[in-house]
Amino acid sequence: MARQTERRIWNKAAECMDREQLRELQSERLRAVVQREYENVPMYRERMQAKGLTPFDIRTVDDLRYLPFTEKTDLRDQYPYGLFAAPRQEIVRIQGSSGTTGKPIVAGYTARDIENWSEMVARAVTAAGGTNESIIQVTYGYGLFTGGLGLHQGASKVGAQVIPMSSGNTARQLMMMEDLGTNILCCTPSYALFLGETLRENGVNPKERLQMKAGIFGAEPWTEEMRQRIEELFEIDALDIYGLTEIAGPGVAFECLEKHGMHVNEDHVIPEIIDPVTEEPLPYGSKGELVFTTITKEGMPMLRYRTHDICQLDATPCACGRTFVRMARITGRTDDMLIIRGVNVFPSQIESVLVNVKGVAPHYMLVVDRVNATDQLEVQVEVTEEAFSDTVSGMERLTREIQEKLKSVIGLSARIKLVAPKTIPRSEGKAKRIVDNRKL
Repeated sequence: MARQTERRIWNKAAECMDREQLRELQSERLRAVVQREYENVPMYRERMQAKGLTPFDIRTVDDLRYLPFTEKTDLRDQYPYGLFAAPRQEIVRIQGSSGTTGKPIVAGYTARDIENWSEMVARAVTAAGGTNESIIQVTYGYGLFTGGLGLHQGASKVGAQVIPMSSGNTARQLMMMEDLGTNILCCTPSYALFLGETLRENGVNPKERLQMKAGIFGAEPWTEEMRQRIEELFEIDALDIYGLTEIAGPGVAFECLEKHGMHVNEDHVIPEIIDPVTEEPLPYGSKGELVFTTITKEGMPMLRYRTHDICQLDATPCACGRTFVRMARITGRTDDMLIIRGVNVFPSQIESVLVNVKGVAPHYMLVVDRVNATDQLEVQVEVTEEAFSDTVSGMERLTREIQEKLKSVIGLSARIKLVAPKTIPRSEGKAKRIVDNRKL
């Protein structure tokens, strides 16, 4: 149950729009963005022509399915400016993401793009209880990464006092949190967990020393169990936010205090769920790959961009009053999914097991290797101080418990390696959970 009771909505006219009215608005904006792409981006024009399409064939959101997909590889192939649909002199900002391999990707924003993005984040901040009286500490990284500037500009739009801490320097983060009276924290969930643990280890009672009410956490998948742990550490409402550089950055979707999925800002982006193999659209409620089409972006619109994130969409009404569809928590990625001895394994599945085992800290590393032509999975699990000082037989029982619970969830056996407290590397950005030696 949410600790805050008052529900706040930043833009009621948009966020609570009648679904039929929203559909008409989406269709109008879709027609305009398809025309813009066809006229200004050679890649889209060539792909539409290859499918026998012209902009006049796309009349409503029902026609979305006929448009070509866009992949991250397209952004690298067209690097740096090949997908820009606005003249260079109208691009007022570049954001980007280095990724893990290959060329970086960059996204260009016009002044109106920045304003629309700020509007989307303002809705998320307001949903978390943010107002012009709030003090919001932004611990996402600044720079090309969209996290820091994205939350900063949204918080500024609602008139909040913003502390642009960026990532790193945990001791100073906690000092500023206490001294400046931070009441909303914005960072990755893994770093929030680290901050909360450090806070408790320092003997700080958040009720007595802090004024925290909520956290807006995103940029990496996290489980419901991790949410509960963060809420216990800080005694706050921990809310999810979703975004990606290619679409807008944080604010594409956000959670309200009901905590039943993230509301997608459908007046700016159209979400779809597709079967990642057949590429066919799936109905609401089906689990599949999330696809987005931007319908208000000018600098670099995206048509049917494949995120590779696995989730579901829910169109049932939310008690908060918003009418936007909600996307469920990301359960994994089609490109981060591990296939081990023919079994699909997502890190989030393993995390959901570990956070419910007593004596285990929510920090882990998955190491995959190939021995004698057979895939082997090792799960390195950090234990608590109390468990680490236990007897050998106690550690063996803990190992067996984890092995049995993991096998029941993921369907295969794994080697469990219990490691000492504080030995799994901590992350101030996105947590690194996988080492796949099969690729070396």
